[in-house]
Amino acid sequence: MNEVISTFHIDVQLLIAQAVNFAIVFVVLYYFGIKPLLKILTERSKKIADSLKNSDKIAKELASTQAKREEIVRQAKQDASAIIADMEAKGEERKKEMLAKAKAEIEKIVTKTKDDLEVEKKIMLKHVKEEAAEMIVGAMEKILSKRITSEDDERLIEETVKELRK
Repeated sequence: MNEVISTFHIDVQLLIAQAVNFAIVFVVLYYFGIKPLLKILTERSKKIADSLKNSDKIAKELASTQAKREEIVRQAKQDASAIIADMEAKGEERKKEMLAKAKAEIEKIVTKTKDDLEVEKKIMLKHVKEEAAEMIVGAMEKILSKRITSEDDERLIEETVKELRK
């Protein structure tokens, strides 16, 4: 060993002094450098782990919220379809009611028009008969060259009725 020490020119006192210096520097660096650095790294690792846990929790909540949203949308679509079907049924029912009401109104108008026409027909027939009677009386007066009295009129009517009965 002495040979190694003399060959490499190693000074043992210097080696011990360097070892003590190294130990002092190591202790100082450990307490003021490495220990705070390890503390920071540990805290950071903890924060990262917490963030990963929170991200998993948030992902689960997001999936749950998405499922709820899809359920609400599906329910809203069903409700909308039911409302539309109900409105269509009500519209169809209203249409039928309006058609029935219109038919009843048309029938009422037709009946009233028929009644009015019947009344007018009777009035017109009455006027036609009166005019025809006046024309016949006028023609008879011209033919007979005299005015027919009510007695003559009654007698002619009775004679005409007797002839028609035969």
